Amino acid sequence: MAAAKILTLACFRNEGSRTDLSARPHYPSMPKYPKGVSTKEKEKIEGSESKALFSVIGMTCSACAGSVEKAIKRLSGIREAVVDVLNNRVQVIFYPSFVNEEKIRETIEDVGFEAALIQDEISEGSNQVCRVRIKGMTCTTCANSVETSLLGVQGVRKAQVALATEEAEIHYDPNLVSYNELLKAVDDSGFEAVLISSGEDISKVQLKVNGISLDDSWETVQCSLEALPGVQTVDIDQILQKISLSYKPDMTGPRNFIEVIESIGLGHFKAMIYPEERGRDFHKREQVEEYYRSFLWSLIFTTPVFLTSMVFMYIPGVKHVFDTKIVKMLTVGELVRWVLATPVQFIIGWRFYYGSYKALRHGSANMDVLIALGTNAAYFYSVYIVLRAATSKTFEGTDFFETSSMLICFVLLGKYLEVLAKGKTSAAIAKLMDLAPETATLLTVDTDGNVINEKDIDGRLIQKNDVLKVIPGAKVACDGFVIWGQTYVNESMITGESRPVPKRKGDTVIGGTVNQNGVLHIKATRVGSASALSQIVRLVESAQMAKAPVQKLADRISKFFVPLVIILSISTWLAWFLAGKFNSYPKSWIPSSMDSFQLALQFGISVMVIACPCALGLATPTAVMVGTGIGATQGVLIKGGQALETAHKVNCIVFDKTGTLTEGKPVVVSTRILTQMVLQEFYELVAAAEINSEHPLAKAVVEYAKKFGEDEENHIWPEAKDFVAITGHGVKAIIRNKEILVGNKSLMLDQGIVIPIEAEELLAEAEDMAQTGILVSIGGTMAGVIAISDPLKPSARDVISILKSMNIKSIVVTGDNKGTANSIAKQVGIETVIAEAKPEQKAEKVKELQAEGYIVAMVGDGINDSPALVAADVGMAIGAGTDIAIEAADIVLMKSNLEDVITAIDLSRKTFSRIRWNYIWALGYNVLGIPIAAGALFPSLRFRLPPWIAGAAMAASSVSVVCWSLLLKNYKRPKKLDTLEVREIRVE
Repeated sequence: MAAAKILTLACFRNEGSRTDLSARPHYPSMPKYPKGVSTKEKEKIEGSESKALFSVIGMTCSACAGSVEKAIKRLSGIREAVVDVLNNRVQVIFYPSFVNEEKIRETIEDVGFEAALIQDEISEGSNQVCRVRIKGMTCTTCANSVETSLLGVQGVRKAQVALATEEAEIHYDPNLVSYNELLKAVDDSGFEAVLISSGEDISKVQLKVNGISLDDSWETVQCSLEALPGVQTVDIDQILQKISLSYKPDMTGPRNFIEVIESIGLGHFKAMIYPEERGRDFHKREQVEEYYRSFLWSLIFTTPVFLTSMVFMYIPGVKHVFDTKIVKMLTVGELVRWVLATPVQFIIGWRFYYGSYKALRHGSANMDVLIALGTNAAYFYSVYIVLRAATSKTFEGTDFFETSSMLICFVLLGKYLEVLAKGKTSAAIAKLMDLAPETATLLTVDTDGNVINEKDIDGRLIQKNDVLKVIPGAKVACDGFVIWGQTYVNESMITGESRPVPKRKGDTVIGGTVNQNGVLHIKATRVGSASALSQIVRLVESAQMAKAPVQKLADRISKFFVPLVIILSISTWLAWFLAGKFNSYPKSWIPSSMDSFQLALQFGISVMVIACPCALGLATPTAVMVGTGIGATQGVLIKGGQALETAHKVNCIVFDKTGTLTEGKPVVVSTRILTQMVLQEFYELVAAAEINSEHPLAKAVVEYAKKFGEDEENHIWPEAKDFVAITGHGVKAIIRNKEILVGNKSLMLDQGIVIPIEAEELLAEAEDMAQTGILVSIGGTMAGVIAISDPLKPSARDVISILKSMNIKSIVVTGDNKGTANSIAKQVGIETVIAEAKPEQKAEKVKELQAEGYIVAMVGDGINDSPALVAADVGMAIGAGTDIAIEAADIVLMKSNLEDVITAIDLSRKTFSRIRWNYIWALGYNVLGIPIAAGALFPSLRFRLPPWIAGAAMAASSVSVVCWSLLLKNYKRPKKLDTLEVREIRVE
């Protein structure tokens, strides 16, 4: 029903006027309910909605699509039907209580087309989304390996693995595969998988219970909880004293569970929400601490290794001690370095061996392979030197223990700094999650609405339909609506809207927003994962999982990067070794402390460890993470890297009119009565007829009519008999024994009503002023003309002007009549106007523009314009408010402010610029670093990179890419928009 409600709201915004035959929404397929039937009763009658997808053969044009759509919508119980001519498909959302798939299929065939139900894609219930945290990934190769493994599992429809967040989002069919099998697939690919959510545990809570010691008591508690209405599963862990419950939030909640548990123990049992760290934050902190400890231990062992090989050799007395021979040519210094380097290589550096094994087992190679090969080459060559020295009286050689241990030490330092910086890239999500208040004031209210009691409770214990008190300065605990009080609420933290929003009885409030000056009593409607805040967090998390197209470059490079580096490393060693063997360079080039073989080995190791696949892998996702997070704080929700990348190339924007360029809230601006009648009596009759209509123009008339009554909120209108809504024309009813007609010119002509010249002139005048003229007939005589206007948004003209300065073309495509559309376009400065366009025609116009070479963004309300939003390169849903679950849009603009279109494009340009620089740095680093490490500058400048410095440079490259992305946190929207906001405040 939530989806049906959103659709109804969208129809309220239908752009057509009473002078446009396609204007008024009509629901011939939906059941008619008598007055007084509640929403719950309607929901019970209709039941849950279903989705069906049909393949339709024979459609060739929009006319075919229109005939199929009309035929389906004539059926009872159809909520929506969308026809895709290009792919020969029809998607239908319907209520099974009224119609089934076979009936829909037969209806399509009756129109003259061949139809078949596509079984695999009809059920939303057969698709769940599982989120998994993956430990141990180090580069893009790891992420690709996990993704390939998951996609190979039967039942997995889509898998996205994000290196930056170390998480995977998997779309799967629970009938074919379980989430445990998905976790096993990740484990089999060589990485540790931890379940974040399975898609099944939307309403789940874990309780900590103290005071229970007997098994019988646990059994009693379990039986009592299972007996509660709405409880689905109860799992008890006696060791941890934890109870996990899944339940239906409409029927019960955590407070009921705690009351039941404590009542069983007669006060001896105490229950509370299980204290758990927030998943992602805890994992990040754990990872940071782990790398910090590893680096610290490696530093403790590596420092003396470095001192004995690089510093003490220059101090005469100390040098003598470490040069003392123990066995034959084996010195104290060599033995000390061997002893200290071994735990660094095999204990602290074990992670690199394990990572290499996991990667190589699946036929891929990652950064761990490069580090393991490089450090092993240095370590085992050094062991060979030590053993030769211990068994020979004449052998002299130089060990490389400092190379292997310092290399591991610097890599761990780099990884520590990297995870530290990566943690900050998701700061926006953490900030959003922290908006939910920890406590709330729960009110106990009697049947008359009087407050009996109030108490503070844990914010996680709030249940649907609770009545909560919000004092000035406090955060709203959950989504709901005001039942008492009035105030101003700061919603900037959710929507980005800087101005406080007035709230009074009946207005909705969003959890996490701040009450400013008055006391409110609110009724909870959406709690936990159903709240707007949770939806925003999930949307941003999903966006950060999605890969931008530009990342495909890194994915392609990563497949060959490590093997290529290994080949280059071996080639470098071999080239320098053979050059030394055949005296191709002077002996003076070789440092006194080593021979030609050791020099070649150092060059080879340096090449191996300076190459950095991590920087390439992090270039895009870290920038996308920060960009989408910053967008969320600005009220701009960007659904992934693709939308972010495409938006920066947009050079043409198609605007919907109603609710986009205009406020979307029609208001009565003038009334002309053509008979001898009092204005109050006139509106009494008109409103009595229009109160039964759900058209936005009808609502505007009713709201205006309330001003003439004594009680605006609870005005009682005269009874309307024989009410009929005439699609695209208006309404007809008998009120006080008089026939009342309210509608457009066509309605009056069809009903035989004579339209005087004065009324014709008033209609023409209204149209010239971008107003909608409504004719009213009472008792067969033209009684008056009502002019309704949808006000232009204050910033519309300036926004179009700014877009022109950005070389972006603007077009209006609307379903409204030509006169109104041209008038609005002229006011805002748009030259190209397409009026009286149906939804499919809007999509066709978008495709025409794309064929002309434009990168097109469509800005609409997200529902009526869904075909065009899908067809556009970037779909922007404006004015979505808290209803952010709009599938068609790529970018959701939380506020109704038109200037956020500019913010979205500007943010995408800044983010993509950062991605571009990240790639320039990452690729440039490897292109320049590898030749230098290979000794390209050694013949001319005698400059060479020791392996430990090459390793430090490799670690620094990853950190620099992440830090470069983090600079996006300083993003400020264009200054021109700040002046627009100030101007809007003055206007108001």
